[in-house]
Amino acid sequence: MKSLLTRTAVTATVGAVLAVSALAACNNSSSSGAGGSDVVGVDYPRSDTDFWNSYIKYTPQYAKQFGLALKTTNSQNDVAKLTSNVQTFISQNVKGVAMAPQDTAAIAPTLDQLAAKNIPVVTVDTRPDTGKVYMVVRADNRAYGEKACQFLGTKLSGKGAVVMLEGDLSSINGRDRTEAFNSCMQKNFPGIKVYGEATNWDGATAAQKLQTDLTAHHDIKGVYMESSFALSGTLQLLKQRGLLVDPKDPKHIVVVSNDGIPEELADIAAGKIDATVSQPADQYAQYAQYALYYLKAALAKKTFKPGPTDHNSTIVQVRPGVLEDQLAAPLVTADGSTYGGVASVKSADTSLWGNNLK
Repeated sequence: MKSLLTRTAVTATVGAVLAVSALAACNNSSSSGAGGSDVVGVDYPRSDTDFWNSYIKYTPQYAKQFGLALKTTNSQNDVAKLTSNVQTFISQNVKGVAMAPQDTAAIAPTLDQLAAKNIPVVTVDTRPDTGKVYMVVRADNRAYGEKACQFLGTKLSGKGAVVMLEGDLSSINGRDRTEAFNSCMQKNFPGIKVYGEATNWDGATAAQKLQTDLTAHHDIKGVYMESSFALSGTLQLLKQRGLLVDPKDPKHIVVVSNDGIPEELADIAAGKIDATVSQPADQYAQYAQYALYYLKAALAKKTFKPGPTDHNSTIVQVRPGVLEDQLAAPLVTADGSTYGGVASVKSADTSLWGNNLK
């Protein structure tokens, strides 16, 4: 992956170039770190998944490359802690904030407070329901649900039932994946029954609800889990019930996950699960990269417009005044075939971030 320090910046306007030298000269103010670096605050939402541990790992690296000094906190999936952490950032006179609010509705008052103080905000992985942000950096989460639907519907030939282990519906990510999956199934595979189960991104809750569904409904042929939080419990439960069998076995339950963590890729190769929709290839690092890139651009008072970027994503306007850099997310399967018109990559593909963790 090329560093933004050696490439022109993302822009949707042809011919518009944001030079790194211009960024480096921006916003010299009294809130500076060592060597005059602008101080920005980055709140990590959690540290219990490969996704966020990779983000945490790469953030200091890109802060250094962009000439930013860091103040960091961890809100541990708690919007009250995130609010408190932001108050700490404000007291430390940070010039910008990157965050990933998991409750995308409750963060609105905090965003309003930051806006009132002219502190730009970049959100990563999630998009606040309301409030002002400079840029949102996230994958196209509706594509997660749609690609999982097309894969499951095709594998099941449009028949049977599937359990959807939903994320937290207070999160835009959970809502996008759930709504897209349901809409796709209703439109393209009306013969498949969907049992939707809210899990609040909790693995134990997901396992308990899946067990209840498998006991109550004997037509279940597939499982869609909206994140790898449910992976371990799902596989353990299927094994206990004698359903963790070869994909060619008639008892096989077709399982699709989301994230693209190394365990998922290994499980696809081993025939334990059938597919995942990977968080953008190599974008765990790039989430950190672009979060800090956009903060740096905000301090330079740069502006962006909807359109394609130079890193295979698209900036879209999701509501008036709010832009989102949507990163592509590939479907990953054992054979790399096309399902329901959706092309996939093989689980061993070296472009996948999950195959490149050190």
